[in-house]
Amino acid sequence: MADGGLKAIFLAQRPMLLRLLVARLGNREDAEDVLQDMWLRIDRLAAQPVAQPAAFLYRVAANLATDRRIATGRRGARDAVWIDSQPQADELPDAERTLMAQRQWQEVEGAIADMPERMATALRMFRLEDQSQRAISEHLGISVSGVEKLLQRAYRKIHDRLDRFAEDSETARRQHEERGADRAG
Repeated sequence: MADGGLKAIFLAQRPMLLRLLVARLGNREDAEDVLQDMWLRIDRLAAQPVAQPAAFLYRVAANLATDRRIATGRRGARDAVWIDSQPQADELPDAERTLMAQRQWQEVEGAIADMPERMATALRMFRLEDQSQRAISEHLGISVSGVEKLLQRAYRKIHDRLDRFAEDSETARRQHEERGADRAG
């Protein structure tokens, strides 16, 4: 079936696909995001023949819904770990921690400055401007899953940079202690 035919069937089946996705995902916003992803996939298929286009569309919708639920579960688990790792009230920062936090923030700013522009823009819009991933996707002209991938790569770059910073700080601390022991001994 030609690309235009698959798109026409998608448009005709859109209300039913939306109902299916709302039932599977639990909310209309996620269902709309999946439909947008479906449209982009159909657009990329070009003129590839599809024997049963309606069945194909429903299978794609089901697969994307499953992928979305898995991603949401992972995101929830990651957020729970993040919340659990936050300092307790009795762990108020002292001068050393404050200085270390300032240095870590400089590393984060450096990591963001080194990111490709679209990645940095997506991160700023999501974390600093509290924009939804859908709004970011519209601003950047990419799919919501594309925004998720940009954010994942941005978080990885920041995490890697902070890991290197922690390793360098630990090495410097050990060298300082060794020099102090050499002077005392």
